[in-house]
Amino acid sequence: MKIAPNTVVKMHYAVLDNDDNSIDNTFDDEPLEFIVGTGYLISGLEEALMSKQAGDKFSVSVEPQNGYGERHDNLMQAVPKSMFEDIEVEVGMQFRATTDEGEQTVIVIGIEGDDVIVDGNHPLAGITLNFDVEILEVREATSEELEHGHVHSEGGCGHHH
Repeated sequence: MKIAPNTVVKMHYAVLDNDDNSIDNTFDDEPLEFIVGTGYLISGLEEALMSKQAGDKFSVSVEPQNGYGERHDNLMQAVPKSMFEDIEVEVGMQFRATTDEGEQTVIVIGIEGDDVIVDGNHPLAGITLNFDVEILEVREATSEELEHGHVHSEGGCGHHH
């Protein structure tokens, strides 16, 4: 069966940036399982999956505009340390911030005196992602899975309440 919207795909993948730094790799771990067409994957990877089937292995390079977007310098800003109240702020920490464009995650990229420099770009923004993919299994999603928008493992729905 070929991959199409509303199919469930189980796959392994490794992803590298253009400098061959490993960003993520499932081959030594549990494969990824998801419903195609639910926005779970970045668009560039999802498009590359279409019409593939179990057993297929392929590589695809995804440009930033089909991945996590380009970097936007205007998403970097200096924030007074006092906004973080009693938190001992360190570079690399992530915070949820409310901006004009809604909630977004910002990452602390520097500390200058009483200012904390935060970056609202996705950590993978502006990066070309090079995927190696192996498709393990393709099946129709069940109506319940489609209703919930995610895969159910054996033994029902793994919702944590």
